[in-house]
Amino acid sequence: MRRPLWMASKKASAIATSARPIYTSSQRPINSCTPFRPTILKSNLQQSSRRSYADNVAPVAKRRGRGFFRWTWRLTYLSAIGGLAYLSYTIYAIRTPRDQFEPHPSKKTLVILGTGWGSVSLLKKLDTENYNVIVVSPRNFFLFTPLLPSCTTGTIEHRSIMEPVRSILRHKKATVKYYEADATKIDYEKKVVYINDDSDIKGETSSTEVPFDMLVVGVGAENATFGIQGVKENSCFLKEVGDAQKIRKRIMDCVESAGFKGQSPEERKRLLHMVVVGGGPTGIEFAGELQDFFEEDLRKWVPEITKDFHVTLVEAMDKVLPMFSKQLIDYTEKTFKEESITIRTNTQVKKVNEKTIEAEWKKADGTKEKESIPYGLLVWATGNAVRPVVKDLMNQIPAQKDSRRGLAVNEYLVVNGAENIWAVGDCAIANYAPTAQVASQEGAFLARMFNSLAKTETINTELATLSDKQSRELDKDKRTVILGEIKALQKSLRRVKQIGPFEYSHQGSLAYIGSERAVADVSWLSGNFASGGTLTYLFWKSAYLNMCFSSRNRVLVILDWTKAKLFGRDVSRE
Repeated sequence: MRRPLWMASKKASAIATSARPIYTSSQRPINSCTPFRPTILKSNLQQSSRRSYADNVAPVAKRRGRGFFRWTWRLTYLSAIGGLAYLSYTIYAIRTPRDQFEPHPSKKTLVILGTGWGSVSLLKKLDTENYNVIVVSPRNFFLFTPLLPSCTTGTIEHRSIMEPVRSILRHKKATVKYYEADATKIDYEKKVVYINDDSDIKGETSSTEVPFDMLVVGVGAENATFGIQGVKENSCFLKEVGDAQKIRKRIMDCVESAGFKGQSPEERKRLLHMVVVGGGPTGIEFAGELQDFFEEDLRKWVPEITKDFHVTLVEAMDKVLPMFSKQLIDYTEKTFKEESITIRTNTQVKKVNEKTIEAEWKKADGTKEKESIPYGLLVWATGNAVRPVVKDLMNQIPAQKDSRRGLAVNEYLVVNGAENIWAVGDCAIANYAPTAQVASQEGAFLARMFNSLAKTETINTELATLSDKQSRELDKDKRTVILGEIKALQKSLRRVKQIGPFEYSHQGSLAYIGSERAVADVSWLSGNFASGGTLTYLFWKSAYLNMCFSSRNRVLVILDWTKAKLFGRDVSRE
């Protein structure tokens, strides 16, 4: 049955009415012909905007953060790989030296005495193919002396700061001869060095002579005792590896003897009283290392010595570390006081007995008082004295008659009164302090000068050949070409000869004062930068690592420091 038309239209109208949106009275009425545009509230718009910002910006920030850490990790990872690759290559280069060639016999013979800072610095930068080089030294290794005080307490093993001479010489382009012997005499007139083999095992020949055209004296100096009775017999020095080993044994001997059954309290205090004579960097560093050894290790394993163990530093001058600024001297004295290390300034040692030191103390009012200082260990870390071979050479040269502390040299390190002899290091007097830094720069200067001399001789030979060739040449064009070559060589000759006199560049002074603190007086731009404390101690470590001769030494020193930090120092006697 079909519905009426009026009922169908009514139903359609109802459906259309229910589909229309419902508006509030505050909204504008919409005509039926106007298209549908729903109104969005302002609060809804703000919320939508915030959600849109959070959805878009937050992931970008997260991605940027993750990207930063990702690239940082990659950079660290690649740096570690690069460092490992460089270390591996360095080790490979050290372990596999290249073939060498023999210099021509017509070249001059350059003899170098000693394997200290000056001599090794010279060898390191010398072009050995220009000379027949011969090295003579009773010590077949280079010793990094700034870290020697650390060897006395086991912080560093002595072989970690030794570099074999054979390893140094084997990596040169041309062959270098080495004789493990002691230079007993230098004959200046005959140009001969007499050497003697002092090793325990000798061959058929134990003494011979080595002729030279050029001679570099770098034998160093002896420990100065200032003629004080009993110093050589009763004290320990700190200049060689054997000295550090002797001190290490002596420390434990004193500790174990102090704990022996029936020992009197007075004798215990004497045995555990460690006296250091000398307020320079060596004496200061040894005193600091010794106190660290007691605080960090001996106190733990031998607690019964805690009350009696004591370190005293004796200095004849009115202050320690005279090469440092007053600010750092005061800081060092304050630090030693905190560490319970006694500093005795203005105290001169007059005599050394087997168990006591006879000293003279200058009071503030100028009066002097004598006293006896008992000791168990005495370490003598004072100045230098001339070696016998150097003293004999000084007596042969009239220009050296007024010299007392070593060979007087000119601005080119040539020994005064001798044309073919140079001197470097502690055996030379060049108006600079006898330090490793000075000796190293002197050796490097001589290397540059000898390299320049060799180039000069080569250029002069080539000039003489070209000049003779031009004089016999008849063709004009060829003569012009030869003349151009001569002018180029003359220009090169002027450039090679531009080597001025030796000038020392002071890089600064460093000293470890114990308790992981150090002092540094470093040259910075046009002035000095003085600092002290834990950060300076880290700088002291990094500076000494950088100064080590080879990568091998650096790795071994780092391992020793790590081992001592993790497991402590060894308290065994040997």
